Amino acid sequence: SGVRTTSSSHYHNFLQTTTIMKTVILATLIAGAAAFAPAQSGVRTTSLNAVPEADAQYTDDIGVVAPLGVWDPSGILARGPEEVARLRELEIKHGRIAMLGVVGYLTTYAGVRLPGLEDVPCGWAAVTSGDLPFEVAGQFFATTIMMEMFNRDNAGTGQFPGDYRNGYIDFGWDKQSDAWKKNKRTIELNQGRAAQMGLLGLMFHDALGNVADILP
Repeated sequence: SGVRTTSSSHYHNFLQTTTIMKTVILATLIAGAAAFAPAQSGVRTTSLNAVPEADAQYTDDIGVVAPLGVWDPSGILARGPEEVARLRELEIKHGRIAMLGVVGYLTTYAGVRLPGLEDVPCGWAAVTSGDLPFEVAGQFFATTIMMEMFNRDNAGTGQFPGDYRNGYIDFGWDKQSDAWKKNKRTIELNQGRAAQMGLLGLMFHDALGNVADILP
């Protein structure tokens, strides 16, 4: 009976943990849906909706795609163009980092390692196992600081939030049409949003110990 009691207790704890994780993920998805939800028409009845002027100003902005449109329950658009541009820049940067994070996670999960790091596990275990050399951790933080210093509009030549070319990198961007540029920026923004949710899902499943169930 002692074995059954212990097994039942572990099973109950597992179910409780799984329920909590699913609740957190659901709450995150609901919060993220604010960027994709349909536009509201007719009379505004709550203070959570953006003012009509703000809606009209951002109807054609990147990230606002049919048939979803604009929805702003927290009233961010009413804070003004400067605040919206600042938050959009943060969203783009976080999306870029998340895309790199997803690629990096899948790469290390597939067994790819730099020379000398063959014994370092992937995921959370790389941090908690103690197998990650101190020198590598130091290089990581140093690289992060350098990337943060250079990945910004230092020259003041950025044409939009997230434009960190600083007059050096172009790859033919300026030769393209405005419609082409908007399409590419929208693709990057939406893929960044998906990557943020995907990376969060990988982290949760990794912490639960069942990430192998969702990866090939």
